Amino acid sequence: MRYISTRDKSVKLSAAGAISMGMARDGGLFVPETIPELPTDAIEKMTGMSYPRRAAYIMSMFLDDFSPDEIREYTEKAYGDNFDNVMSAPVKSLDDRTHFLELWHGPTSAFKDMALQILPYLLTASMKKTGERRRVCILVATSGDTGKAALEGFKDVPGTRILVFFPKNGVSDIQELQMTTQQGDNVGVMQVRGNFDDAQTGVKKLFSDEQLRAELDGRGWFLSSANSINWGRLLPQVVYYISTYVELVKDGKISNGDKINFCVPTGNFGDILAGFYAMRMGLPVNKLICASNSNDVLTEFFETGVYNRLRPFHTTVSPSMDILISSNLERLLFEMSGADDRLTASYMKLLNEEGSYKINDELKSAINAVFACGRCSEEETRAAIAGTWKDSGYLIDTHTAVAYHVLREYRRKSGDGTPSVVVSTASPYKFCKAVLESIGRDSEGGGLDLLDRLSEATAVAPPKNLSGLRSAQRRFEGVCEKEGMAEELRAFLK
Repeated sequence: MRYISTRDKSVKLSAAGAISMGMARDGGLFVPETIPELPTDAIEKMTGMSYPRRAAYIMSMFLDDFSPDEIREYTEKAYGDNFDNVMSAPVKSLDDRTHFLELWHGPTSAFKDMALQILPYLLTASMKKTGERRRVCILVATSGDTGKAALEGFKDVPGTRILVFFPKNGVSDIQELQMTTQQGDNVGVMQVRGNFDDAQTGVKKLFSDEQLRAELDGRGWFLSSANSINWGRLLPQVVYYISTYVELVKDGKISNGDKINFCVPTGNFGDILAGFYAMRMGLPVNKLICASNSNDVLTEFFETGVYNRLRPFHTTVSPSMDILISSNLERLLFEMSGADDRLTASYMKLLNEEGSYKINDELKSAINAVFACGRCSEEETRAAIAGTWKDSGYLIDTHTAVAYHVLREYRRKSGDGTPSVVVSTASPYKFCKAVLESIGRDSEGGGLDLLDRLSEATAVAPPKNLSGLRSAQRRFEGVCEKEGMAEELRAFLK
């Protein structure tokens, strides 16, 4: 299978080449030239499989330059004792038609672990397959969860270094502690004055800087990404959509062939896009519901066909969604326009130069046939946490609350009774202050004190990896301007 750039489909690489490079030199994102179809017996066949075996079965369809034994080795290592649930991505049912896919049982208590525990294996193997002799520096811009998951995944991996940028005062106390206390001899963490989009734009500029690339090449380095712009990061996320369907069939919640909805809290559009690829493979999906917080640039796009990043930025209690430039939307435009690379490139040029673009009516209709959308205010987020805890004794984080509110509003307005899955992306313990406030408990103070308070209030045990932060020492205190990110990278690689 070959991988092509969304901005120039004459650019074709192997899977290993696409994963090694991370992002196309023309600024485009790599996508598979063709989407494999699930065999007719796939759901039944996967029923008796463990999560690692399901992951190997699905990912093998996209990675034909990796052997089945290699992929099985990677999935067994990635999804093992480092997860606190044997299923890695278990499904919790509130009622017959409402289910929560819990993606926060990994070592950093967020859904990014589902991809970033396996990406280091895929990337280092890809480098060997492509004959890459240089060392790789992983660059990451994070709105909270990706940074820690990437740091943990690449910690002390031979031949790699990883530098993470996150917005100063733009992540939760727990998220900041997770990153700034990270261990490992090959890791670096830097705060950026600005918001996530400033950090993400800065990282993209580093990737496209030819002079910097030549300079680093001369020093034996090249850059790659652990953000979902890298196909090796996006592909493992496809797995849990299919695995969820298998679990629901296995548990008798649906019959094989029944359609379901997925409602996904969405910022950079990678998580919900993975669901789209699962649907393209043949998974019976009725609607993919995009849930936005106050930074509702995506919901506005689905409603109007206009993507406009020139709008107010809001700091919310669901910070991983505080994003105005959703990088992975480019892949959707390419796929839904019939692989029209020129059209996709023109939209991205407008976004970069003018700050907005408007898609044509045909493309908008095609997208709206697959996607629904909705938005959730801060007050509605808190109400969803409080209501779910009061009515069901089920504790959810702020991002999951956004999706659950949007799902309920979608059902109320559409009358759609299709069984639905809320994609739960983080442990509530990563956002203790907001969760405590939502359930009417004292939230004074910060950091780890609130971890204990939430546990006492709910009798729900916090993840061990978060409790362990109490004894961790801060290693990284640096802050830079967004214009100074290149110099920080140079200094990091000295």
